Amino acid sequence: MPVTRACLLWINRFISYSTRGQPRPAFYEISEICPELGQVTAAHEKIRREAEALLTERSQLPTYQELDQAQMRIAGGTPQKWSVFFLNVFGFKPRQNRSKCPETCAALEGIPNLLQAFFSILDANKSIPEHKGPYLGYLRYHLGLVVPSDNPPTIMVNGETYAWKEGEAILFDDCYPHRVDNNSSHIRIVLIVDIRRPMPFFPDIVNRVVTNVLARWGYAYGIYRKINRD
Repeated sequence: MPVTRACLLWINRFISYSTRGQPRPAFYEISEICPELGQVTAAHEKIRREAEALLTERSQLPTYQELDQAQMRIAGGTPQKWSVFFLNVFGFKPRQNRSKCPETCAALEGIPNLLQAFFSILDANKSIPEHKGPYLGYLRYHLGLVVPSDNPPTIMVNGETYAWKEGEAILFDDCYPHRVDNNSSHIRIVLIVDIRRPMPFFPDIVNRVVTNVLARWGYAYGIYRKINRD
C-alpha cells in the first residue's frame, strides 16, 4: 500500500476504536459473516481438481516473495517454497490464470466484498514463522484442498491451533499473530479468499477507500503486472 506505517497504524487505531466493545475472535463463523462463501466450500472437489492440475507446472509457479517483496521475511530463507497462484487481486483478474481455473472462478462469483483470491501451495517441511497482517480491514478464508494425512499441517492464530481438513473451510482474523507449519512429507494446498471486514458505517467508508484505492493501486497493481509479465 502507498501509505506509511504510521498512517496505516492510525487507520487501524481508528477502525479498532470505532468497533470498541465488539471483541475480535481469532476465528469467525462463516455462515454469520459471509454465508455466500458456503458456495465456495461446496465446490471444493472441483476447485481441488483445478489446483492439482496446476502442479504439472509447479516449477513455473511464482513464490509469494517473488510477487510481493514484503513477504520475503516469512516466505524466504529456506529451500522449500511457498508458491501462490492469484485469481483476483483487489479487482485485478489475471486472465491467463483464470482461464486455467474456470470452476474456481465460477464459485467465487457473487461473493460480496471479495478483495483477493489465490491458491497457496506450501512445500513439505515448510513453515511460515509467526507474523500478522498489516491491516484490520479484512478477514481471511481458507479452504483445505490438498492436506497430507500424515502429520497434518496446522495454523495457529492468536494461540488457537487449527489442523486443515480437505473440504473444510475456516475464516480468521489475519491481523492476529499467526504461524503455519507443514511438518509432513507432502505439499499442502489451500484456497485463500480475503473479504472486507464488516464494520459500522463510517469505518466501512474508510475501509472501502483503503481497499478500493490505496491497496488496489499501490499494492495489487504491482502484483498484477508481475503476473502478466511472467
